[in-house]
Amino acid sequence: MIIKDINLNAIVDRVGKEKNINKEVLISAIEAAMLAVAKKQYGLDADLEVRYNKNIGEIEVFQFRQIVKDVSNNITQISFNEAKRMDPGLNDNAVGEDLGIKLSLDNFGRIAAQNAKQVILQRMYEAERFIIFNEYKDRKHELITGVARRLEKGNIIVDLGRAEGVLPIKEQIIKENIRIGDMVTAYVLDVFEVSKGEQIVLSRVHCNFIYKLFAQEVPEINDGIVIIENVARQPGFRSKIAVRSIDNDVDPVGTCVGIKGSRVQAVIQELKGEKIDIIAFNSDPTVFVCNALLPAEINQVLLNEDERKMDLVVPDEQISLAIGKRGQNVQLATDLTGWNINIHAETKILQERDIIFSRFKKIKYLSDVDIQTLYNHGLKTVEALSVLSIPYIASLPGLNVDKAELIIKHAKKVVIDNEIELSKTKAIYRREAKILFLIDNLINNISIDANLYIKNVNFLNDIEKKYILDFGYDTLIDIYFDINNLYCNSKTNISLETLQKLKNMLLSQINYH
Repeated sequence: MIIKDINLNAIVDRVGKEKNINKEVLISAIEAAMLAVAKKQYGLDADLEVRYNKNIGEIEVFQFRQIVKDVSNNITQISFNEAKRMDPGLNDNAVGEDLGIKLSLDNFGRIAAQNAKQVILQRMYEAERFIIFNEYKDRKHELITGVARRLEKGNIIVDLGRAEGVLPIKEQIIKENIRIGDMVTAYVLDVFEVSKGEQIVLSRVHCNFIYKLFAQEVPEINDGIVIIENVARQPGFRSKIAVRSIDNDVDPVGTCVGIKGSRVQAVIQELKGEKIDIIAFNSDPTVFVCNALLPAEINQVLLNEDERKMDLVVPDEQISLAIGKRGQNVQLATDLTGWNINIHAETKILQERDIIFSRFKKIKYLSDVDIQTLYNHGLKTVEALSVLSIPYIASLPGLNVDKAELIIKHAKKVVIDNEIELSKTKAIYRREAKILFLIDNLINNISIDANLYIKNVNFLNDIEKKYILDFGYDTLIDIYFDINNLYCNSKTNISLETLQKLKNMLLSQINYH
């Protein structure tokens, strides 16, 4: 028997230290293992008990059987006579009580011993798993360093010492090439239990990875003097962090940069060259957004607080700098500030501004200063102005309730006038489009022959023919689109019925062809 004649105290102490497992947990595992083996040896009905004797460092197994006069179950009962031989001090009053019999470990055999060993190892493994899980569970959202050991379907398995972490493909920086044996620093994204043990998920692309790296390099962040308000990141390419200081004597940007850039360079080196912009946070959103777009110069900011949108005007030569390569700069600024940012070239915005101003000039009671005020508050159409509330208009600089009422009233009138004008334009467009279609149809589908000339029309007399020809009409195609005009100018000489006959004649030719 593997446990027989062995002082388990020394083994429990050594294993406990090596595996960092509490001795009581190990002892409990050994007792449970021996109880399982004993149950298998003596049957499930047997009343068994396993005790670890710390004094001698041994496992003791006891079987409890009821003392009876006549035995009906050899597993759970023992005769009084047999019990008396084991314990001569028993008397008749012992009948009905339980007798504890210490079992010899030699009775278990080699197979039972191997089973006990397997159960003990399993219990120890489970106890170790539980300890490791609790240890790393408390390290969630922290930085951790290990060694890349192997690849599994693109995922990098990192040796963390007592456990292994997995760095999934989606949590790896695209441009980074981690080789087996490399030291890997990562952010602990999550820790959870799986059937084979604990699962420690790592990340090198999470925004908090940069946050933790700076906290590691900048003592003022750990001390709470410098605060990182937000981080925006395109892993492997560029990141922006917004910082502020609670101490007026501490420059948050300079503190994070460090002497000669030492602190920020340490972070960049860990990120394998990823560019980092450190931005001064400001509670004024316009200032904050302008800071986030540095080094681009911002000439004008148009703010729409309801939609959290900003239109920024930059010099024409700096439009590419403000937007950045593949829109990277403006996208990171948007993520960092939480504002939807649109970049406009100065020339283009001035052209649009002139168009918008011309629209508002149709409204009476609006001065150039008033129009500029509306423009600065994101209003670009008369329609948008007409549906605003009077109190809101009155709250704008330079305006009041009386003037707001007049502006809204006249804005609505301008909207109606614009709709009427648009309807007329659409009607004209539809008529002209129809005419153009007919002309195109006539040119492409009708060959002008002698029958289509005015001078060959039988029902016209010589005076009518001469009159029509004098007006410059030669063919039915010429006269078709101007019948009404011809009638108005010559109604005393040519009847409307005659002109209608000419029109019908052409239509018949169209249908014929």
